[in-house]
Amino acid sequence: MVLVIIRTAILFFTLLLIMRLMGKRQIGEMQPFELVITLLIAELACIPMSDTAIPLLYGIVSVITIYVLHELMTLVDLKVRPLRTFVSGKPSLVINKNGIDDYQLKRNKLDVSDLMESLRTAGYFSPDCVDYALYEANGQFSALPKKEYESMQTSMPLVIVDNGKFDAENIRISGLDEAFFRTQVQKQGVKKLKKVLILTADGTGKMYLQVKGQKYRVFHAEYPNGVAW
Repeated sequence: MVLVIIRTAILFFTLLLIMRLMGKRQIGEMQPFELVITLLIAELACIPMSDTAIPLLYGIVSVITIYVLHELMTLVDLKVRPLRTFVSGKPSLVINKNGIDDYQLKRNKLDVSDLMESLRTAGYFSPDCVDYALYEANGQFSALPKKEYESMQTSMPLVIVDNGKFDAENIRISGLDEAFFRTQVQKQGVKKLKKVLILTADGTGKMYLQVKGQKYRVFHAEYPNGVAW
């Protein structure tokens, strides 16, 4: 038991030293290759920590080797731009002046729901509140809001249509029905619902509509029977 405690303490301080040498970005804003290295270090440290039959030196040498590889990859990341893009990736602009870029979402294995969640987390509840939004290479979400974005958020928008399909739960919350929203889409000249990338509606009647491959549009509809939320 004492041997296990001593081995664990040695590995702990070795890992602590290695993580400090890797720098603060290793902890706060990991690139993809840094995440891989962190997972490998954790796995390599656990094996000799739990199995006393494995020489402790094997674990320490493995961790130090990973550290050296990290330093080499960091050098490549800083000095060789083509390889930097391959190793660390690059930011993806998912919202621009035309609205949501469906291609960039698919390229990053994301959908409209993921984007809307990221927007809400950043404090923006409708895609038209921002001029630009992107996912950084490390997965963090960044957005450049419109100057008047606060005045554009007077009611919570609900995602009514997501990639050509109605969201039944949000329609129930709105107190309206599919027929009403289908009519609003058709009034905008869109005959087939499957062409709609996203349709949102808030309690004031403001709707955000984007057809796949087209620029978004914002319009207002009057809800029947004084519906509001």
